[in-house]
Amino acid sequence: MEERIVSMKSDLFKALAHPTRVRILERLVENDKEVCVCELIEDLGVEQSNLSQHLSILRKQQIITSTKVGLKIMYRIKYPEVLTILEKVQKILAQQFQEGEALMRHLADR
Repeated sequence: MEERIVSMKSDLFKALAHPTRVRILERLVENDKEVCVCELIEDLGVEQSNLSQHLSILRKQQIITSTKVGLKIMYRIKYPEVLTILEKVQKILAQQFQEGEALMRHLADR
């Protein structure tokens, strides 16, 4: 059972491990409402087929959900907690940048 849970965690991180998917999630959180796939294509500048593949991966992991409204397919984030993960990653990157900057200053002062 423990191995299955570890595998599920890994799969979730794999779903987040692509720049396009991160951009999709960041775009979906901007308005805090459903976004049409046509808007995502335009905003992200990716091909429809490529976007569909990324959306499929996010849906498979149940990170996003979709609903059909007329001819449009609308997407939203299912679990807002995923945004906390992205925010934490942003903080880690900022800390890493600061540490690298401090090291560069130290080396420059030698």
